[in-house]
Amino acid sequence: MTRRSAADHRRKPEHSRAIRLTVRSRAAVTPHMSRVTLGGNGLHAWEHMGFDQWFRLFLAPAGASLQHVPDSLTEASYARFMLAPASRRPLIRNYTVRAFRPSGPDGPELDVDLVAHGCADEGTAGPASIWARECAVGDEVAIINEGTMFAAPEGATVRLAADESGLPAAAGILRDLPRGTAGLAVIEVPTEEDRQPLDAPERVVVHWVVRQTPASRPGAAALARLRSLPPPTAPSYAWAAGESDLATGARRHWVSQGIDKGDISFCGYWKAGAAH
Repeated sequence: MTRRSAADHRRKPEHSRAIRLTVRSRAAVTPHMSRVTLGGNGLHAWEHMGFDQWFRLFLAPAGASLQHVPDSLTEASYARFMLAPASRRPLIRNYTVRAFRPSGPDGPELDVDLVAHGCADEGTAGPASIWARECAVGDEVAIINEGTMFAAPEGATVRLAADESGLPAAAGILRDLPRGTAGLAVIEVPTEEDRQPLDAPERVVVHWVVRQTPASRPGAAALARLRSLPPPTAPSYAWAAGESDLATGARRHWVSQGIDKGDISFCGYWKAGAAH
């Protein structure tokens, strides 16, 4: 994740320690989204917070282990972590909890949806995208709970904007909003087949936007749709996540419509053209 709102009202878990888990399953959700299910006894202590809850995901480098994963992430522990040899230092990425089941078939389970960015053969796919395509049952990972960013005041109208990388978080927010919430969500996906069923309140209108071509700039279509919609007429809270230009562009647009900067949460998950 990159830049986020300075007026962030993030909620942090009471306890945030590294949890060792294993891959339980991997499946394609849509043409550009894979779902990896993680499980393990460590999830018995997981503090589930819903909405756009996210976590640090640690992946072992090729031929190495998770030995250097810190017990928790503080400035000091992160500095020690970075001193580990690069060839043995686990990869860190940030992901959203798509679903949490405290009582799965073999114990608690956590689903994470990962976007298939780039092409491994062309060298445009990052290590996390490759892992999402190739991980196998039994592979070990570690995660650290980081809490939530979404913090809409009670009764506020909501406005959401996301591309496919922000879709899991947007889906979690829509699922956990009070059922009487009103508002809208603009979600951009690469193809028609990448739409997903969403559990949104009846008064939240979801606008699906499909990218015109594979070469189209990610987020541009979502921004265009946002700008075509009428401004809010009630106190609103806005949230945007996805490609960096989408997140910052949505924020600028909402500010121009009169939404207070303190009522906007935004986060750039990735940058177009950079391997993820």
